[in-house]
Amino acid sequence: MTRRLEPKISNMDSSEQRTDFHWSNVHYLVYVLWLFFVTLAWNWNVWLIPMRWAFPYQTPSNIYLWLLADYLCDLIYILDIMVFQPRLQFVRGGDIVFDKKDMRKNYMKTFRFKVDLHLVPLELFYFKTGINPLLRFPRLLKVMSFFEFNDRLEAILTKAYVYRVIRTTSYLLYCLHCNACLFYWISAYEGLGSTKWVYDGKGNSYIRCYYFAVKTLITIGGLPEPTTLFEIIFQLINYFVGVFAFSIMIGQMRDVVGAATSGQTYYRACMDNTVKYMASYRIPKDVQNRVKTWYNYTWQSQGMLDEQELLVQLPDKMRLDIAVDVNYDIVSKVSLFQGCDRQMIFDMLKSLRSVVYLPGDYVCKKGEVGREMYIIKAGEVQVVGGPDGKTVFVTLKSGSVFGEISLLAVGGGNRRTANVVAHGFANLFILDKKDLNEILVHYPESQKLLRKKTTLFTKSFHPYFLKLSIYHHKPMLALKPHSMSCIRP
Repeated sequence: MTRRLEPKISNMDSSEQRTDFHWSNVHYLVYVLWLFFVTLAWNWNVWLIPMRWAFPYQTPSNIYLWLLADYLCDLIYILDIMVFQPRLQFVRGGDIVFDKKDMRKNYMKTFRFKVDLHLVPLELFYFKTGINPLLRFPRLLKVMSFFEFNDRLEAILTKAYVYRVIRTTSYLLYCLHCNACLFYWISAYEGLGSTKWVYDGKGNSYIRCYYFAVKTLITIGGLPEPTTLFEIIFQLINYFVGVFAFSIMIGQMRDVVGAATSGQTYYRACMDNTVKYMASYRIPKDVQNRVKTWYNYTWQSQGMLDEQELLVQLPDKMRLDIAVDVNYDIVSKVSLFQGCDRQMIFDMLKSLRSVVYLPGDYVCKKGEVGREMYIIKAGEVQVVGGPDGKTVFVTLKSGSVFGEISLLAVGGGNRRTANVVAHGFANLFILDKKDLNEILVHYPESQKLLRKKTTLFTKSFHPYFLKLSIYHHKPMLALKPHSMSCIRP
């Protein structure tokens, strides 16, 4: 396994780390946009300093354009050091510091500030040595802004792995770029076309040298043999660095792609293991096909097999916030829970689990003891019964709820009197009776209210619906009035 090429660089001390979780989204995006401009300025230096040093692209006729771009990048650096970095808020002793003076002092204590101080203007030596691009080499020390931009940009991208692939590819291209610059410099040092190995001076110099770098670092072969000792040493180093760098790039790309497809890999492994298990016990083919269909539909519909696995590592408060955003609108429509303690509802939301049913799957069967409440998240279910067991009494759509009375039923006799079947693919939230009882222990007033509502429901509902424990909160479809005669109270 290879490590990521970009280190996790931080310009904060461990006791006073910067934070941006309290920023508004607009402020955060503005700062990321600013880091983008700083990164552009840094890339201008990191790519063009070696090119201008090695290749004869900087001439007296265009020197003013090069200097204009250089000083524009320097202006961005200065604004970052003087305006943006001293205004980043940070955490001290658990408190967010907003004071401008304290923020400026905190920045001056960081390692990043010490690095920024080394961005000295060596261009003063231009008056003695002439305009030499190598004197701008300290500008490359602004690399910490590049890594910070990467981290913050990945945090806001929905498909960060695409950016990681592009960035990893750019690392390889930059290695080839530096090698091309070195090859041209060596060719100019020995004399263009002086040997068969050096660049002969024909065609586009950068493209020809870059082609040489690609064949060397990727070890394609087919290069002319070096003739001098200097050429031999350079080529040996080239081959060694090429094999080392290319292997790192391949490992890095493997890690990026592996991280991007880790969920799908887990899904495939689970399905393969399940299929292998069913085959070893000679499970009927129709059952195996339904299991495969469940895996495929669950993955395609929600991109995961178990939603709870993603939330295990989160703090309890964050899991609650997510559960409220996802499930509260549906649960709040259940009249049984209206008037209950709000915190009790929140605790109940964390206990809901999502289950996918295939077309024709039984959600519950006649004669079963009711121990769960169901909330239809997506799809439809049908209540069927009658002498043939196929008569559709009612069709419940998304947002409907059934089985909630069974959660609070006391004593026996709480058996289903009909079957509930998934009509098409259905995604249901399920709340177990055990989980609800554990929650109600801490909310006695809500428990009394629920018991009272259960008694009222018992007196007001038809015995069929009561025993089936169905109570809907959206209009029912395909209701057949004569079907009541088929059900024994």
